[in-house]
Amino acid sequence: MATTERRTQSNQSRGAGPHRLRSRLRLLYHGQSTKALRFQATILVVDLAIIAFFIATPLLRESETFLWIDYSIAALLALDLLARGLASNQPTRWLRQLPVIIDIFILVTLLAPTWLFNLGFLRILRLWTLTRTSMVWRPLEKRGLSEYRETVQAVINLLVFIFVVTGFVYTAFANRQSGIAGYVDALYFTVTTMTTTGFGDIVLPGTFGKLTSIIVMIIGISLFVRLAQLVFRPAKVNFPCPQCGLHRHEPDAVHCKACGHLLNIPDEGEG
Repeated sequence: MATTERRTQSNQSRGAGPHRLRSRLRLLYHGQSTKALRFQATILVVDLAIIAFFIATPLLRESETFLWIDYSIAALLALDLLARGLASNQPTRWLRQLPVIIDIFILVTLLAPTWLFNLGFLRILRLWTLTRTSMVWRPLEKRGLSEYRETVQAVINLLVFIFVVTGFVYTAFANRQSGIAGYVDALYFTVTTMTTTGFGDIVLPGTFGKLTSIIVMIIGISLFVRLAQLVFRPAKVNFPCPQCGLHRHEPDAVHCKACGHLLNIPDEGEG
């Protein structure tokens, strides 16, 4: 009888260990305590440093320390993915999310940098997946700047697109009679094409090159227009409609645009 009780207690203690670990990770990744916020800020800084490395990868490829940095980042990203998976309430559902799938793909490119170097430009998508987490937006919300979230997201989407296209152009067209001799040339072509400036000093050859330029122009203009709309249009205010609960309204709105209920949005400075 005593042996059975000891076995039960031993099994419970073994099960309690992983449970405590998962609870602690949830508090660190999703909590609001001072310790959790410091942890989240540290993770954010590390992620931004990793993204900077991804942007500079084409320039650092020939460096002797490139592989060492690459594998170190792979280890950090693997630990972060494992920790986020343990912190999730539904790990299976978490694994099916698009940002997680992209992060796993990025991890694979880091583990095989020589074989998958041509796909390395997709690592910048890590910046996009980072904006799918609350760690990026929580500081804005705490400072009452949540109305700028869409604008910041639009800027990030534009930056991600620029660097993804730059990496693709550099990988696919460098040294192929296109005038692209280096990464900076690819960045220059991307920006001039997106803005429809088109100086003509760098032209992608062939039908595939023309199609690439067309896609870059169409998507690039769309992203620029979206960003311009968010920057120049009046910022919406957060005021829950008493009738339908809609939160975002125009600053001068008298009626809710969803249900027509009469609103009483306070002026700036009112308590």
